[in-house]
Amino acid sequence: MPYYGFYWDPTYFLVVIGAIICMIASAKVRTTYNKYSRYASASGMTGAQVAEQILRAAGIYDVQIRHVSGSLTDHYDPRNKTLNLSDSVYASRSVAAVGVAAHECGHAIQHDVNYFPLTLRSTIVPVANIGSTLAWPLILIGLLFSSRSASLFIQLGIVCFSFAVLFQLVTLPVEFNASHRALVMLEDMHILNETELPKTKKVLRAAALTYVASAAAAILQLLRLLILFGGRNDRD
Repeated sequence: MPYYGFYWDPTYFLVVIGAIICMIASAKVRTTYNKYSRYASASGMTGAQVAEQILRAAGIYDVQIRHVSGSLTDHYDPRNKTLNLSDSVYASRSVAAVGVAAHECGHAIQHDVNYFPLTLRSTIVPVANIGSTLAWPLILIGLLFSSRSASLFIQLGIVCFSFAVLFQLVTLPVEFNASHRALVMLEDMHILNETELPKTKKVLRAAALTYVASAAAAILQLLRLLILFGGRNDRD
């Protein structure tokens, strides 16, 4: 059966489970952010103002704060040292927006202090991108043939996909650490009070779960490939 894996097989349940986990996490972060975006912070500061204040307090003056379109498209780009805040964060005064802005500042601080997991993630980005692009074409080429030599393509495809999984795993400590730094700065600088911090913590925790879900889905997909590859070897 050279086309094993093209149609339905029991391992697809791993893919379904991963997709469900990601959908639940995505829905959770949206509902949590929407809920706490209705609570204005007592400081009255916008996300952009909070970001500027945190960066200055950390002694960072070479990071540019930018307004980007979209909702929750916020990110820090270490390549050009820009902190990009979305429509829902840049001018918002909510505790949710303040938390997201502070989280992105956490990444800028990581970059400034050469936080190793962030450096590692930046290093493997090109390899992970290439791996995710080549993985499935290589695997599909291998599945089209029944000879033993075709298994080499499958092996290469799985190795390529493994780099994408590695990227997801390295991302976890980067994101959790950025959130931790954000909460510490928000408390120490008295940007949020003791009643606001728990709300912001819930927003950041929900956002972190999306990365956990993505990593779990990638691992399940890799597990499926390993199961299929082992089964194919038995038949060759």
